[in-house]
Amino acid sequence: MTTLLRIDASARTEGSHSRDLGHAYEAAWRAAHPGGTVVHRDLAASAIPQITAPTIAGFYTPADAMTDELRAATALSDALIAELMGADDVLVTTPMYNFSIPAALKAWVDQIVRINATFSYDGTSFTGLVTGKRVTIAIAYGAGGYGPDGALAALDLVRPYLQTLFGFLGFTEVHVVSVEATTGDAVMLEAAMVETRRVIAAFAA
Repeated sequence: MTTLLRIDASARTEGSHSRDLGHAYEAAWRAAHPGGTVVHRDLAASAIPQITAPTIAGFYTPADAMTDELRAATALSDALIAELMGADDVLVTTPMYNFSIPAALKAWVDQIVRINATFSYDGTSFTGLVTGKRVTIAIAYGAGGYGPDGALAALDLVRPYLQTLFGFLGFTEVHVVSVEATTGDAVMLEAAMVETRRVIAAFAA
């Protein structure tokens, strides 16, 4: 059975343009995979806690040396990684907050980027262990000009970060769809959203 893991990062559950794009993707994905399963991780509705010192210690402790405290500290990481590994497709929707990703999304990232679980290191090079999957990233920018050739491109830490992250984890198919100027003219924004919904739906299919 095909599975989609959907991660929504916007603090807004209503009026969110990144979530809007996620809805378009999910609808197209469900149509293309009528027997598929969608696992939805809403980071606003259910916040992921920040990692702590025991969490980090657990990440670097061999399985046969884990204590009850370390197992408890890494239990959420185990569950989130299992969700990620169990998915065939991954969808991440996020706005830009202050040039970067929301803290809620970074908390999820810090729980799932784990040595010997989602990546390995042999002392010389890293190898991503999350293979055979594709990820689609939907980004909403409040202002315009954040595209690769835009005047504000150098300030965009969202697109390059997420592309680097998923590439590091082993994803070889990384699609990025974005809409800009979400705080601008409403008519122009709706036209842009119509086109961007079409593009992201095509990736889902």
